Amino acid sequence: MDETTYVFDADGMVLGRLASAAADLLIKAAREHRDDKVVIVNAEKAIVTGSKTAVFNNYQEKYKLNHARKGPFFPRMPDMILKRSIRGMLPYQSKSSGRRALRNLRVEIGCPSHLSGDLPDGHQQGDVSKIRKAASASFVSLGEISHNLGAPSHRWTGGDQ
Repeated sequence: MDETTYVFDADGMVLGRLASAAADLLIKAAREHRDDKVVIVNAEKAIVTGSKTAVFNNYQEKYKLNHARKGPFFPRMPDMILKRSIRGMLPYQSKSSGRRALRNLRVEIGCPSHLSGDLPDGHQQGDVSKIRKAASASFVSLGEISHNLGAPSHRWTGGDQ
C-alpha cells in the first residue's frame, strides 16, 4: 500500500473550500482502501467570509446550543472547528470508509517544526489551485472566531490575551 500525506496550509484559505477539498481527498482514498492522510496547518488563519457581526453571531448561536454534559458539543478552538467542518462532510457515522477517512485527518494550530521547511519523504503539498480564490472584502479568521467564543487565544497568538 502506497500512502501519501497531503499538507495544506490554511493561511488565507476559505474554510468551506478547504474543508470540502480535504474531505474529498480523504473519502476517495478510504474508498480505494488507501491510507492517504491529510494534515492541515495554521488552522487559526483560515477565513470565513461574511461580515464580522454576522459570522460571530452565527458561531455564537451554534456554541450556545451546547450543553456541558448532554451536547451537542461544538468546539471553540480553531483546529477543532475546522476538523468538525470536515467531519460534517464525511459519512463517519454510517460507513466504515467515513470513519477511516476521519482517522486520517489531522488539523494543527500553527505549523509543526517538521512541516515548516522542506516536507519529509511521503509528504506533499495539497493541490490548492481549485481552492484558492480572490478573498472576499469582508471575512473573519478562525482565530478571531475562537477568541470571540472564549477560547484561550494565547495558544496561537503567543501573547497574554
